[in-house]
Amino acid sequence: MKIEQIYTGCLAQGAYYIESNGEVAIIDPLREVQPYIDKANQNNSKIKYIFETHFHADFVSGHVTLAEKTGAPIVFGPNANPSFKSHIAKDGEVFHLGEITITVLHTPGHTMESSCYLLKDKNGKDHAIFSGDTLFLGDVGRPDLAQKAAHMTQEELAGLLFESLRTKVMPLADDVIVYPAHGAGSACGKNLSKETVGSIGDQKATNYALRVDMTKEEFVKEVTDGLLPPPAYFPINVKMNKEGYGNVEDIIIQAKAYDAKTFEFVANETDALILDVRHEDDFVKGHIPRSIFIGIHGGFAPWVGALILDNKQSILLVTPIGKEEETIKRLARVGYDDTLGYLSGGFETWKNAGFEIDTVSSVSADELEKKIAEKSLVFDVRKPGEYISEHIIDVPSAPLDFINDHLAEFPKEENFYLHCAGGYRSVIAASILKARGYHNVINVEGGFNAIKNTGIKTTNYVCPTTLK
Repeated sequence: MKIEQIYTGCLAQGAYYIESNGEVAIIDPLREVQPYIDKANQNNSKIKYIFETHFHADFVSGHVTLAEKTGAPIVFGPNANPSFKSHIAKDGEVFHLGEITITVLHTPGHTMESSCYLLKDKNGKDHAIFSGDTLFLGDVGRPDLAQKAAHMTQEELAGLLFESLRTKVMPLADDVIVYPAHGAGSACGKNLSKETVGSIGDQKATNYALRVDMTKEEFVKEVTDGLLPPPAYFPINVKMNKEGYGNVEDIIIQAKAYDAKTFEFVANETDALILDVRHEDDFVKGHIPRSIFIGIHGGFAPWVGALILDNKQSILLVTPIGKEEETIKRLARVGYDDTLGYLSGGFETWKNAGFEIDTVSSVSADELEKKIAEKSLVFDVRKPGEYISEHIIDVPSAPLDFINDHLAEFPKEENFYLHCAGGYRSVIAASILKARGYHNVINVEGGFNAIKNTGIKTTNYVCPTTLK
């Protein structure tokens, strides 16, 4: 028996490759599926099942393409109603894979079709549970994503999740391994652990949602308290996962390499968004005017989904040389399929052609200290939890996730300053604001990490885990 977690940091997502006696099951695959096929072929094995824990909201799964390429059936838990051919399993249904078995545990709550998959070894002993978004390490799946589809309140869904955990998951032995669908950084829960593999015993001891003496009322209150609005692209991804989508290989083929003159022409003719995915340090030094920065080295795909509200928006790319195809794939992972092309040779091509270039003004944290003394306006674009934990005194919160809600707060004439934790998000925010005419925005280099090493006064630190 072989179990491999294939973890994608950008999405904080775990897909799983399970193999026994030449038969393979894939759980929650990414949209680009060839690596799974190649792995099975290398082991002289055949993909027999494709298991989906639920209709994912934070990424487009590869189940449809993988089924087309391999002929393996797509398996969902009860209540699923996809538009394509699939096997809707019964609660407790058993699937044989070589010498092992995988049992469906229907665990509604995160969504109505949410299911876990319990793997039993060749001796019939419970070995591992693939818990999807039902159980994370340190947290559980948020119960507010399926309200409209389920015609239920988040409190009602949370109540179902309470019952699912206590009747299907918590009775498992302490040594059963937990393989969740996500880790820290995912918006599918509130406080996920940075660890990606755990055990039932560890979770019973440390996960607030699995307290033995917890009442349903307490569970519902704690699980629903402090939930931020889900990213705007979540419903789009659910729709694609339920109804199907195109092959990512075709999306890559359609994207063209453009010289600077053609790139400019296409941008003007199509009203495409120019997305610059280089490092923030490169973007601030020079970029195409009105282009938006979201660096591929950071939490790229989730930020694209949160900030580019229309997934049918045509996109033109400025990437580091050699990162063109990777960027297109990562856009497709969250449902952004209309990449028209990219600037061949990267930003230097534009620069060498003599076209107009814009920059982002920046100051060091030490310089910011002087500006604060002069009563200059500063905005903190980190997440609300980070802000509450510790921030510059008298500096307001304007989270990047909801930057559009704060536009009226930014002055049009007077210079103002943006900071995040390290500089990535503040440059994203600055690029968005500059594209909207705020050319008086100034980025703080090094963000709050650098600010803490100055004499700038901040609030007393509060550990995020104590915040409710």
